[in-house]
Parts: sequence; structure tokens; C-alpha cells
Amino acid sequence: MTIKDYPELAWVPLLTSPDLPIQIIRPDRWKSGVIFASPHSGRDYPEWFQRETRLPMKILRSSEDAFVDHLIKDAPAAGAVSLTTRVPRCIVDLNRGSDEIDPVLVRDVPRHPLNQRTLAGLGVIPRVVSKGRAIHDSPMSREEAERRINAYWRPYHQALTALIGEARARFGQAILIDMHSMPHDALTHLQGRRPDMVLGNRHGLSASARISNAVCDAIAAEGWTIRRNSPFSGAYICTAYGRPGKNIHVVQLEIDRSLYMDEVNIAPRPDFDQFAMRMSRVVRGLASLGIDDAGHATGIAAE
Repeated sequence: MTIKDYPELAWVPLLTSPDLPIQIIRPDRWKSGVIFASPHSGRDYPEWFQRETRLPMKILRSSEDAFVDHLIKDAPAAGAVSLTTRVPRCIVDLNRGSDEIDPVLVRDVPRHPLNQRTLAGLGVIPRVVSKGRAIHDSPMSREEAERRINAYWRPYHQALTALIGEARARFGQAILIDMHSMPHDALTHLQGRRPDMVLGNRHGLSASARISNAVCDAIAAEGWTIRRNSPFSGAYICTAYGRPGKNIHVVQLEIDRSLYMDEVNIAPRPDFDQFAMRMSRVVRGLASLGIDDAGHATGIAAE
């Protein structure tokens, strides 16, 4: 279930339960329909998964956007909603479509035309983690793949759909800042100075120039450099939910992991708190996007 199932963006009732693998934190007063989400920072590895995988924990965790959920923890205090998950990316990738199933990994799946991500083993049920290291020794059943999608993928996207619909109904706009991290060596092919962060908006298809510029300006105000749409222009969440013509704006923000963590040991750098403080200022500044001088949500016009 995604926003495409609700073309008129009705307010979908949002059911929460402690059994769901997601966490939604609402502010005391939601200011303007801004949502900060981290779909890849989950780090609860069930025992059944640890028994099945061939890889040690440190290698598995290399696929996480580790600690990104901590970087957005001040969003509710600033007046925005935060959405995070407990499920690790190597179990289910929430930034893929539920139909992006890898037939090399999952038995009895039709070999329909596949996108490059799925062919590379990075579908909704990943076959590999970083550097192409296989997660499992053998393929899994289609039933197991569907179980994971139903247990983990659907609750996250039902929640995201509901929050976007609610924001649009209340404020006339929804603004999703989809937070990610990238390995430092992901940018080694770029010439010149590497950017600290990459903003993806599907080349303008998932967010207006005004929203994208506001995010870039907030990043630049903290002294960081940012590049747009290269090498990451946004994946499934940007594509499925971004509708700037309907005042639904989705930007994907990739942060160079080496700025705040030890990538080898999956541990915060000694200066993590300083980095987090700067990122908190970005989050707080963006939490009120679309509010006019009188403090009212304006509903940003499409561009």
C-alpha cells in the first residue's frame, strides 16, 4: 500500500501497536506537515535471521544507515513528525517496491523485467550487502519473502501513507525528508571536492525547486557542501510518494558516513555529538517549512 492507492490523499487512519516494527513520534504541535524518516537505520537483528545468515554482524551492519535515527531525534521537539524502523535493511529494504523481488534469491518468482537495483541483489529482500557479499547460503521460499514484506514492509508504508495523507489534509502540503547515509567511498569516482551530502529529488519530479532549495540552503548554512541528484537521485520512496503538483514533496538526503562515524567499526566518531548538534539545527530549521510570518501553514504552490 502506497500513496498511489490513495489518489485523492484521504486521511488514512493510522493504527499503532507496540508489536509493529516502526516508531512514530509526533510533536505536541505539528507545525506544517513536515516528516523526517529514516527507513534504513533499524538494527534489531532477530535470532532466526542470525541463524540463517552466513555473515558476521559487523558485515551485516555495513548496510545500515547507522545512527541516522539519532540525527533526526529532535524533529518532534521542533514541530515535525519522525518515522523510524527497527528492522535492518538486510532483512527488508523499505526503500524498494514490494514487487522488486530478486529471482536469484527467492524461488518461484517470475523473471519479469527487473531494474538494475534488483539485478544487483538489492531488491526488497536483499541478496547482498556492501561490496556484493552474499547474505544467505541458499535461496529462500516465496512464502518467506512474502512473510517479511507483510510483517515489515507493509506496516512502514501504511504508516508513511497515513502520515502524508494526514499532513496534506491538515496543512495543504506534505514534506518528507527521507534521511539516508552513504559510504565515503561511494563518491570516489567524482572529480574535485566530494560533497558532504547528496540531495535527491528525481531531478525535480519528487519535490519542487523551492523545497529542494530550502533543504540545500539549510545544509549549506552549517558549512557542509551538497550536490544534487548525483550519484543518488532518489529511489522507491521518492518515486512512489513525491507529487509536487499535489504539494507532496519528497527529498532524499544522503550523508557521508565518515563525517560522523567510524565506518569500519560501526561506531560514532568522538565528535559525533558536535555533528548531531549541527544536524539538529538543520532539522529544526526545516521543521517549519511552508509557515508564513504569522505562523500559519501556507501550502506551498507547485512549481
